Amino acid sequence: MDQVTVTLPDGSTRHVPTGAPVLQVAEDISPRLAKAALAATVDDQVVDLTHPLDADASVRIITKDSDVALELYRHSTAHLLAAAVTALFPEAQCGIGPPTDDGFFYDFIVDRPFVPEDLEAIEAKMKELASQNLAYERKMLSKEEAKQYFADRGEPLKVQLIEEKGGPVVSCYTIEDAFIDFCTGPHVPSTGTLKAFKVLNNSAAYWKGDAKNQPMQRIYGTAFFNNKELKEHLHRLEEAKKRDHRKLGKDLRLFTFHQWAPGAAFWLAHGTTLWNILADYMRSMLFPAGYVELRTPLVYNKQLWETSGHWEHYAENMLLLESEGETYSLKPMNCPGHMLVFASETRSYRDLPLRFHDQSVLHRDEASGVLAGLTRARQFCQDDAHCFVTQGQIGDEVEQLLRLVQGVYADFKLDFSVELSTRPETFLGNAETWDQAEAQLKQALDAAGQAYRIAEGEGNFYGPKIDFHVVDAIGRNWQCATIQLDYQLPERFQLKYIGADNAEHRPVVIHRAIFGSFERFIALLIEHFAGAFPMWLAPVQALLVPIADRHVEYADAIAVRMRDAGLRVEVDARQEKMGYKIREAQLRKIPYMLVIGDREAANEAVAVRHRADGDLGARSVDDFIATAREDVAYRR
Repeated sequence: MDQVTVTLPDGSTRHVPTGAPVLQVAEDISPRLAKAALAATVDDQVVDLTHPLDADASVRIITKDSDVALELYRHSTAHLLAAAVTALFPEAQCGIGPPTDDGFFYDFIVDRPFVPEDLEAIEAKMKELASQNLAYERKMLSKEEAKQYFADRGEPLKVQLIEEKGGPVVSCYTIEDAFIDFCTGPHVPSTGTLKAFKVLNNSAAYWKGDAKNQPMQRIYGTAFFNNKELKEHLHRLEEAKKRDHRKLGKDLRLFTFHQWAPGAAFWLAHGTTLWNILADYMRSMLFPAGYVELRTPLVYNKQLWETSGHWEHYAENMLLLESEGETYSLKPMNCPGHMLVFASETRSYRDLPLRFHDQSVLHRDEASGVLAGLTRARQFCQDDAHCFVTQGQIGDEVEQLLRLVQGVYADFKLDFSVELSTRPETFLGNAETWDQAEAQLKQALDAAGQAYRIAEGEGNFYGPKIDFHVVDAIGRNWQCATIQLDYQLPERFQLKYIGADNAEHRPVVIHRAIFGSFERFIALLIEHFAGAFPMWLAPVQALLVPIADRHVEYADAIAVRMRDAGLRVEVDARQEKMGYKIREAQLRKIPYMLVIGDREAANEAVAVRHRADGDLGARSVDDFIATAREDVAYRR
């Protein structure tokens, strides 16, 4: 054929010479589109603009407005980073450099850790290479030729990757004479396309993320299509530093960590108060909804995990124990234990739905390098629950769960988005059951008035699921609540109930959590509110500040009245200046400071000062208590 037919997204067709690059399609449509083009999809495969069109195909030109554009852009910037590093540090060995949700990173083996001055020099070199508008070019090499090439360059990690991932012919990308990498691509046309990027920081890493492998240095960066978006992102990063739950958790005396208990928080008095507020709040939501609370064992024989399938697929993430010649594990999740509870009695269809709630401690053997305060811990608790239902009850139960989640997040003033993940390529059970389950989930989402997007093929192998992504005050997403259907565990544990037909039937299990883990949800709340919790959540809701020693007795008496009214108050009776006490209370982000002097003591009043609004004037003690209790009751 001298020509191939190209079908565009609007259904129109064009003809280009056989072997013509995709860019020619963009040029034929308009010079403006050709200038804006970053890459293209050919029959749903993302390719470079130099990709030859050898057969009839559907073609979509990718510009910065395309869904995949930012990932492509950041991947190319990661290569630019590697080019800069290898130019400045010729002995550096390159690992991998993928895009991420917020930017990109690249791993290197170097003689010493990078210092801030190195990062500044690397970013300057990246800008220099970008200004030269160097082309990204794809080269196809035989596997043996590619291995030999990188071996000669002293890049054994690349040789290993080619051996593991490469086919008979492998794809490599060059930035003209500046850099070459084993990579499937695609990439933007040239370095000049990359306008707004920033080198952020560096950290220690390991080859393939395994602490047993070669230690490496990881450089993080980010990239956007314009400087305005980059500056906004950098502002969010600065704001995130101020809100870092690890710093605020220490400042607010909520929790601490110690090297002798890695990945496990020590909850201090105020943190424990916050924890209990959340735990009791969740119980107050669940008990009226028909849940019963369980306390299940912490340690199980490995036979449990063999039955559940976790021993085969999850054992490396478990903390193991040996006792009397038997192997045990600290539980990483509650679901297998709940299966045993269900099986401990004869169940009838009249018992279903049966809803088990469990807040007990869980452990997972997270690598030390990924531990991150409360967001990635070895010891944690979940607001965990498992609902045992019949096949026909799935829709109604999920709708009830959706309304529960909506109510909880509304109380915390948290916005969220929802996605429904459907049947993956590899799944348990039969397609008909999956189709029915997915239909019930969609029906439940619609009935609850919940907007959602569908994540095709992203369900668990044992069932479809609904995930909730909470958006915090500075626009970051946190994956929290999840609702998952499970047909596997009831089968593995041979669970059954007696139906209305007096025959045995298999229940369906709905795994669900709303907070997710308490630790991670508390981290979210700390960062969302920047530590300034609303009145109903604040561990200390009011601080009584007597001006002089003669006012302490009155302050103590007021504190008793407030505590009797259900408020959490403290008295600061230290012999310090008033200004110092007030400033410290504001740093602790206590909602109210109640100053007490001669006038207040004489009139059974308090001088009210709000952490944000300042001086609110004098009020009677009874009036303040009534208002405070109302704020708490309505979760203002």
